[in-house]
Amino acid sequence: MIINAKNITRSYVSGEVETKVLKGIDFAVEAGEFVAIMGRSGAGKSTLLYQLSLLDVPNTGIIVIDGRRTDHMDSEERTQFRLDELGYVFQDYAILPELTAYENVVLPLLMKGMDPEEAKKQVMDALDKMGLADKWKNLPSQLSGGEQQRVSIARAITHNPKILFADEPTANLDGQTAKKIIEIFNDLNEAGQTIVMVTHEKQYTKNCNRIVDLDDGVIVKEHKLKKSKKK
Repeated sequence: MIINAKNITRSYVSGEVETKVLKGIDFAVEAGEFVAIMGRSGAGKSTLLYQLSLLDVPNTGIIVIDGRRTDHMDSEERTQFRLDELGYVFQDYAILPELTAYENVVLPLLMKGMDPEEAKKQVMDALDKMGLADKWKNLPSQLSGGEQQRVSIARAITHNPKILFADEPTANLDGQTAKKIIEIFNDLNEAGQTIVMVTHEKQYTKNCNRIVDLDDGVIVKEHKLKKSKKK
């Protein structure tokens, strides 16, 4: 198991009101799997993803990623682990508007202390995989929504993360562009990338290995899929 989570709970307190979002979830992912987390709005999908991806800390429970217990990490260790081992794609792209496509992708590598020339090679390779080699100098304002999302995917994969987490990566895109983004995820998974994706669109899960359905903070259903073969 590359992810093994046990009894994950997460609640939020506002004044005297406590809202329980996750209610004792067990969740595991095999290396190389493409897993979709689905459920209605408010079911706890993104909250679960944030716990698994170390962007948040659960109230209770244990999360082991690639053999490491994350509850044994301090804040600095968690940050470094995210930077070294995990990749993230968000529905709002989360790229910096004042930086070019290249600069957005190279920034995490430079933060890790990578040699600039080696970083440039990896970044251009990632942008080329996304079909953006000719737009590396463009600012986000000069790119379409789909191109901006591809920049965010390039940034997420350029350091070869063990796990790629995607939170509603197609939510702000038209149908045709969304389909292209999902095809990119499928290609990455075919090449061995482990992916955990939150989505509310069942049509984008046909090439996943497994769908996990959440409702009211608990897993209500889980089923494996036979991946569609490429034509």
